[in-house]
Amino acid sequence: MDKILEGLVSSSHPLPLKRVIVRRVVESAETPLSQAQCRAMFALSTRLVLQGPDPFQRQVGRQVLEAYGRYHRAEFEAFFNRGLVLGLLQRGYGELSNRDPAILDYIQAGLRLIMSCPSVLELFELLQVEALRLVCERPAPPLCARLCQLLGDFPQCLPRGRKLSLAFCQQLVRSIAHFQSQGSREAELRLYVSQVTQVSGLLRSVWKAEPDTLLPSLQELFAVISAADTSFEPSVALASLVQHIPLQMITVLIRSLTTDPNVKDASMTQALCRMIDWLSWPLAQHVETWVIALLKGLAAVQKFTILIDVTLLKIELVFNRLWFPLVRPGALAVLSHMLLSFQHSPEAFHLIVPHVVSLVHSFKRDGLPSSTAFLMQLTELIHCMMYHYSGFPELYEPILEAVKDMPKPTEEKIKLILSQSAWTSQSSSLPSCLSRLSGKSETGKTGLINLGNTCYMNSVIQALFMATDFRRHVLSLNLNGCNSLMRKLQHLFAFLAHTQREAYAPRIFFEASRPPWFTPRSQQDCSEYLRFLLDRLHEEERTLKALSSAKTSESVMNEESQTQEAVYKAQAFAEAPCIRSGERTLIEKMFGGKLKTTICCLNCKSMSQKEEAFTDLSLAFCPPTSLENIGPKCVEHSEVKDDYVVQTNTLATGPAAETPLNNLEVNGGCDTIMKEGTMKDISTEPNSENSTNSELNKVQDNRDMSQKLVGKNTLSVTDLLNYFLAPEILSGDNKYYCEKCASLQNAEKTMQIIEEPEYLILTLLRFSYDPKCHIRRKILDNVSLPLVLELPVKRAMSPLAVVSGGWSVGVELSEIGENLAKKLKPSGADEVTCPQLVPYVLSSVVVHSGVSSESGHYYSYARNVTGSGPSGLCHQSSTALSLVSPQDKLLTEESPCTVVENELDTEMPREWFLFNDSRVTFTSFQSVQKITSRFPKDTAYVLFYKKQNSTCGFNTSSANGLWVNGDPPLQKDLMDAITKDNKLYLQEQELSARTQALQAASASCSFRPNGFDDNDPPGSCGPTGGGGGGGFSTVGRLVF
Repeated sequence: MDKILEGLVSSSHPLPLKRVIVRRVVESAETPLSQAQCRAMFALSTRLVLQGPDPFQRQVGRQVLEAYGRYHRAEFEAFFNRGLVLGLLQRGYGELSNRDPAILDYIQAGLRLIMSCPSVLELFELLQVEALRLVCERPAPPLCARLCQLLGDFPQCLPRGRKLSLAFCQQLVRSIAHFQSQGSREAELRLYVSQVTQVSGLLRSVWKAEPDTLLPSLQELFAVISAADTSFEPSVALASLVQHIPLQMITVLIRSLTTDPNVKDASMTQALCRMIDWLSWPLAQHVETWVIALLKGLAAVQKFTILIDVTLLKIELVFNRLWFPLVRPGALAVLSHMLLSFQHSPEAFHLIVPHVVSLVHSFKRDGLPSSTAFLMQLTELIHCMMYHYSGFPELYEPILEAVKDMPKPTEEKIKLILSQSAWTSQSSSLPSCLSRLSGKSETGKTGLINLGNTCYMNSVIQALFMATDFRRHVLSLNLNGCNSLMRKLQHLFAFLAHTQREAYAPRIFFEASRPPWFTPRSQQDCSEYLRFLLDRLHEEERTLKALSSAKTSESVMNEESQTQEAVYKAQAFAEAPCIRSGERTLIEKMFGGKLKTTICCLNCKSMSQKEEAFTDLSLAFCPPTSLENIGPKCVEHSEVKDDYVVQTNTLATGPAAETPLNNLEVNGGCDTIMKEGTMKDISTEPNSENSTNSELNKVQDNRDMSQKLVGKNTLSVTDLLNYFLAPEILSGDNKYYCEKCASLQNAEKTMQIIEEPEYLILTLLRFSYDPKCHIRRKILDNVSLPLVLELPVKRAMSPLAVVSGGWSVGVELSEIGENLAKKLKPSGADEVTCPQLVPYVLSSVVVHSGVSSESGHYYSYARNVTGSGPSGLCHQSSTALSLVSPQDKLLTEESPCTVVENELDTEMPREWFLFNDSRVTFTSFQSVQKITSRFPKDTAYVLFYKKQNSTCGFNTSSANGLWVNGDPPLQKDLMDAITKDNKLYLQEQELSARTQALQAASASCSFRPNGFDDNDPPGSCGPTGGGGGGGFSTVGRLVF
């Protein structure tokens, strides 16, 4: 058979005929053969594999060897023995050199065939020795890469024992130092890079399996690059090893290098210069991190001579690397640090000045977003240097002309950058002289720095940011040239989404959004802040729309008539109902719903109705009797006439000059007397809380009654909503003035949601006013939070349907604020009620920690919820906690606790986040549910629910550009601002070097991988955040 095969492959027959015959020969491998025949076939196939003159013969050899070796394993084991393998590795095969990669290909194929044979162990021992010998002979990249592939597939062949393993790693490092590319064409360079990557990957595997070999390998690496031998230049391929060195070792290694008296200045200079050369390696990761860390380490120990020499030697090379996109980020980072720190002389800057203009023009011609971003950074760097080294107009005028259309940093910003970057600003405390190695936490989310008892704002902003559809709408708005509050919110959302910082300081937004009556640096009510914020955003958009409409309808007017027209149209806009969804403000679209309140006189049965918009519902705690008997609530406090007002947070439909947002609260029947349609905020007057004593006292009474009657039974959000929607009897002092009866009468009041919002905000009324202590005490009852709830919405289908946000037919808009109940529609009006259960999924939970609204701490839990539900979490009605009509059965039959457990089973891992000021961690819904039971002072306060299976008419495949993680692309000015801020991140960390070292030490002893919520409560609020977030410091990323 071997003679036939040998004659066939060397014959002149057509190739297709040869393939057919070869297939027959391979198929005949199953037939029994003598030992001699097998040996002859193995010898022939080996010769074809190793010496075949063309690819066809080598392929035939591999097919025959594999087929006959598989079916005649014992014979192949005898053939593929120690002598054969050793001869191949030391002498080669015929004319084939032992350094040819084909030898290793053949050996690897043979090892696969005898893996189950006992003799393979002997071959493994042989290869362990031969592998070490091979790397000591400095193999070329192709052979070394093939050897590393063999060792990667068969780790049993790696040298064993600490001494041999360490020697292998050190010799492999030296082998890489001798690598040189054999060509200059792109295909050849790509092959070379892949071979180097194969070798460095094996070293990484060895370091990971045997950590003791890492530090000696790095010492060998430093010995290679610090050698003063001018006859040998180590290969740039050594840069491939940097990405495999743990960044956590920077502190140890840099301290060792910069403080070791045995490391001479000449050696350090040589090593640093060669590390800078590594910036040319296309796939090198973290090279700039190590270079900058070493530069800062040298500055910390005041080795300025080395820094000056290296900067002057390599500044032009680093600048030239900016021409190559693959290595541009690292080169710019190193260039920026070198220039900004070299502040004693313009010499280094002037070396690159002649080349700046051509590079700027190249970036402009490129037009790519990445090139534009780098041009922004380069321009800022150049402006800093020209500011520092002024007095050279002949050198700088061409540069100023080239960058005249680029933003120029402010003088304060330039001074800040320069002060942070000087060598003299580097601390001698080594850990703090290093840049932070990672920005955001592992969650990828950004925290908000507490500016001094601003956790109430931070928790609300994070909840709004995690309201995905709202965030996307805000980010997609075109607000260029507008200095509105919405613009500032857009800026804040953009930084939360894209900054590299672990936490962002929202100072500008805080000053713009803080209610005037809020005392700075004092704790406030997050619910009150949320209402004020939404009201401001709503009113601002309405006003801007009205002014815009007025401008487009005008032709040529004098200044006075234009002002009058704008005011007139603003009033017209405010008074006109928004019928089409396109006319609604963003706040109305996202958070606006409608509530209808009906009062029925129990004497004459006449009815009066009122519709009112709301952005949140505030739910009082209910007594257990109302849950068990589902009877009407009985309120016997304060007189209520026809001009009642439902206690909800309502969007204004009247003129802007009047009360824009009626900050009313649903208290389950505890109404506040309103006069002339106005209402004063609780916080505006010292005694304003007295006006709500009756409601708050009733809330406290309900809590006490609940504890007495049902003990420690846990209420749910379902219970509170059912109690709110249940009928309420107005009697006693709270009798209703009936227009038809012309007297005070007992009446029944019911409330129905007739239009649901996209995001349902629920505030639990946990604070009751204590007149003795003059504080608002807290109701600490635990409330179960359903992941999914169904909101009952009663849509009114009537020929005389009321317009959006208005009163019933017959009510003039101009009469809002008067006794509007006198013109409500009669009780006999035809109406068709269509109840519908609208599913909502829990999006965010704002938690208050403390016992009073004037103290404590806020933090929030949140998850990403889109219209279709988070991570596919779309519960069917059978598993949802549904709310049903008060006229029907108010309480669901299924136990809330049981349903919640069912929901928890389907929860996606790491879906929830905990936002505690500057700290963001992963958490779980179990932690949300158990927070009050584990920490009694920590209670859910404000809840955000997202309407399920709704996209708010927002197309995520917008033609505006590519979307990142579902969010719209940022406008250029926003992205530029973020890019600039990210560039400054490193310098900002350097400014307080010693403080960073202390924070790092504090974080190392206080960090818990599972997050604070599984161990201790957040505690109180302070300038650095609550107990859960203050004092925590992660390591940040090098960013320019």
